[in-house]
Amino acid sequence: MDLVTLLLLLAVPAVLGLAVVWLWTPDKQRAVLERDYLTDPADMIEVGGASLHVRDEGPRTRPGGREPETVPTVILLHGFGTSLHTWEPWARALSQNHRVISLDLPGSGLSPPDPAKDYGDARVVALLLALMDRKGVAQAVLIGNSIGGRIAWRAAAAHPERVRKLVLIAPDGFASPGFEYDKAPKIPAMMTLMRYLLPKRMLRANLAQSYGDPTALSQTTVERTYDLLLAPGGRQALLDRMAQTILTDPRPALQSIAAPVLLLWGEKDALIPFANAQDYIDHLPSARLVSFPNLGHLPHEEAPEKTLPPVAAFLLE
Repeated sequence: MDLVTLLLLLAVPAVLGLAVVWLWTPDKQRAVLERDYLTDPADMIEVGGASLHVRDEGPRTRPGGREPETVPTVILLHGFGTSLHTWEPWARALSQNHRVISLDLPGSGLSPPDPAKDYGDARVVALLLALMDRKGVAQAVLIGNSIGGRIAWRAAAAHPERVRKLVLIAPDGFASPGFEYDKAPKIPAMMTLMRYLLPKRMLRANLAQSYGDPTALSQTTVERTYDLLLAPGGRQALLDRMAQTILTDPRPALQSIAAPVLLLWGEKDALIPFANAQDYIDHLPSARLVSFPNLGHLPHEEAPEKTLPPVAAFLLE
């Protein structure tokens, strides 16, 4: 072995070591995250054995007749890797005339990991119903994006008496490459590294894929998402949620749903293709579709002023 080769062999581990040290991304302290992103300490509540970050906004009743009339309740369910903050523009607008409850799913945003380490759909639906019970909500409109959409329609299928209407935004549920029915997905090795290494530039590139127009992704959204992904235990919880996502054929459940359904989809969705909308139209008896040609997987976040009007009209029907 010549000297140059030897020096190169010795240099590679050193360079890799320096790269790991440079990219190493520790958790952020919960106190710091709550200071920056928790509106009210009372928004952290215990539900079903889990601690959840929940916002409850808008009126409860409105004057009418001899007794005040109960205001309809809307519950907002976010997708994978995001938080209730994704709904803020919609929540502000909807809370003028509705009670609006948004929450961070266990292990997402400011909700700590589930002590049971159970991120399956049945557990999340049970927590959703427990939250409704705690809040005194007998029936609600469920609005969900991506995984949140899957949770919403599963809740409607299993507990139709608790769901008035559904708004599904690019919902998850049908098989796709890497997610087969009745089979746990394989987690890419590179993704498991996020527990230790999470470069902000890489995160921004990943988030931009969810937008039809990547330039619409604000630095504020990148910073907030980055910070909240660094919540203690949050990255492991995301990996656990993915590992526990075992899809089953959704068609029987969807066909049982009688509640009115509004589907929203960005035609530039790079995560769950717009073509999948037809699967839902074919199997939801009372669904109609509104699509947005220039938007991606997060249309409510990318263009809230454009995507909210059809939802507001649907809620008033």
